[in-house]
Amino acid sequence: MPQTSVVFSSILGPSCSGQVQPGMGERGGGAGGGSGDLIFQDGRLISGSLEALMEHLVPTVDYYPDRTYIFTFLLSSRVFMPPHDLLARVGQICVEQKQQLEAGPEKAKLKSFSAKIVQLLKEWTEAFPYDFQDEKAMAELKAITHRVTQCDEENGTVKKAIAQMTQSLLLSLAARSQLQELREKLRPPAVDKGPILKTKPPAAQKDILGVCCDPLVLAQQLTHIELDRVSSIYPEDLMQIVSHMDSLDNHRCRGDLTKTYSLEAYDNWFNCLSMLVATEVCRVVKKKHRTRMLEFFIDVARECFNIGNFNSMMAIISGMNLSPVARLKKTWSKVKTAKFDVLEHHMDPSSNFCNYRTALQGATQRSQMANSSREKIVIPVFNLFVKDIYFLHKIHTNHLPNGHINFKKFWEISRQIHEFMTWTQVECPFEKDKKIQSYLLTAPIYSEEALFVASFESEGPENHMERDSWKTLRTTLLNRA
Repeated sequence: MPQTSVVFSSILGPSCSGQVQPGMGERGGGAGGGSGDLIFQDGRLISGSLEALMEHLVPTVDYYPDRTYIFTFLLSSRVFMPPHDLLARVGQICVEQKQQLEAGPEKAKLKSFSAKIVQLLKEWTEAFPYDFQDEKAMAELKAITHRVTQCDEENGTVKKAIAQMTQSLLLSLAARSQLQELREKLRPPAVDKGPILKTKPPAAQKDILGVCCDPLVLAQQLTHIELDRVSSIYPEDLMQIVSHMDSLDNHRCRGDLTKTYSLEAYDNWFNCLSMLVATEVCRVVKKKHRTRMLEFFIDVARECFNIGNFNSMMAIISGMNLSPVARLKKTWSKVKTAKFDVLEHHMDPSSNFCNYRTALQGATQRSQMANSSREKIVIPVFNLFVKDIYFLHKIHTNHLPNGHINFKKFWEISRQIHEFMTWTQVECPFEKDKKIQSYLLTAPIYSEEALFVASFESEGPENHMERDSWKTLRTTLLNRA
């Protein structure tokens, strides 16, 4: 699997999002200074106490937070507290402001204040509906909406907006629940142990070329699967990488399997595709056909690159670089490797995958200027994206020496996650082929042992190390039989 270095200058860049927007009002400090517990630099919020950041989230009569700030704080706050606790604090701040308005000369502005609170809750429930699956969060939401409804009892405008928001939230939760149930029913392809020892292959052995012999079509179907899988990943799933990192030193957040199932499933898909490629190559008996199979997958990987599907491209390259495939020197000697060399250049891990990041940046720019849906597709190498978030979290502390939250760090994490989510929402423009997709998703894949058996049977051991490995493997398999 690709590994990412700890160099982040190219990722962080000189700027972060979160600049104060004109006309939105500003709560806290101004450019280059601070007010209370919020610190701004060039009009950009860079740090603050948790309490001040929470207060900055809640609207007032004359202020409404920037939408970028709302998304960033709601996303990053779960590192410090569960969503239902944040919602409870938001409710307390709302009560305090409501009481001040009722006691002061601006009582007439209560309706406007209530409408802003409802708008904030609407943005929250739309961006992070899964936060409200928790009974405590739903109870806090009901408590807040009950209070703000009292501020507009005459014409019921606020009450109507709350009803619409609640209905949309329940629909979103129901849809996610159904998707989760469907995902849990899906299982990875069965692992084929392969032949225990050399046997004659079936007369009509089905392989990928018998299902699809057009590299472009197969790349398009892989893109369909990628977009389908990645669409079930949500911002809060990705934030689990950060919120669990202090206790779990890898990106699989086993502490909350329900919320991270989609991450596990997508990661497993990469591994399954790599193993499928290796299986398709190693199980072919004739060298001429193996050569054709390798060249076919090289062309598929190239078409994936052209589409912007870097994840499938990397999985295919990884499959061809697995030891059972890579050791087939006689087969590789017949392969026209110029195209493969170009692909490996794009995925060269040196300089923090600089070549890949340049290609990804080009695909991103193409997507932003796209005139057609085909040009909008950007599917990054997920394993590298996860490691980027991981190292960004590890390199930069959550808190500054003065106790403030290092919000500049969370601006950048949020920016990367928001960009990723934009890519996942692209609708696949290619026609779906159920037959091809069924094969890709359900075709049996060889275990690692079976891959080596098939590889050694195709091309015998060439050195002492390989001969020892082959001897040990044969003994193990015969004893097991």
